[in-house]
Amino acid sequence: MNFENYLKVILKHEGGLVNHPKDKGKITQYGVSLRFLQNEGIDVDGDGDIDAQDVIGLSVAQAGVIYKKYFFDHLHAVPDGLLKLHLFDMGVNAGSRKAVKLLQYTLGVEQDGVIGKNTLKAILADKGIVEKYIKARIAFYNDLVNRNSDYSCFLNGWLRRVRTTQF
Repeated sequence: MNFENYLKVILKHEGGLVNHPKDKGKITQYGVSLRFLQNEGIDVDGDGDIDAQDVIGLSVAQAGVIYKKYFFDHLHAVPDGLLKLHLFDMGVNAGSRKAVKLLQYTLGVEQDGVIGKNTLKAILADKGIVEKYIKARIAFYNDLVNRNSDYSCFLNGWLRRVRTTQF
């Protein structure tokens, strides 16, 4: 399966321009936040600063390039399929390292945020890993809201996102 198949699913979850006051990522377009652009030093409009205008002017194609480089390419060793899609989706929503660490926690291997040989070996050995990872994502979001009630406004959307992450 190619990147475009994965991207279509992510773009269903990531709408257009959003500027929710409780979103720590700040203004967001197609799931790419101002905070992310600033952290990575991505000046989308090339004007010498990274501000809301970079997010507002972001195209779907530019978002796709960002997704591929920062959220998808590091998953190359993961076999194509639903697990890879969930890792990609979780990475876009919560950060790639966090997505991989949650997988590693679920697998019972070292949580370094990198899919290396031990993580890959554990993935291949666990035939039920997709279902376990989906449950771990749900638990992650519930725990996040339990620790910070400010996020409760996002919970239903996050859970819907997990349930609808499929080809």
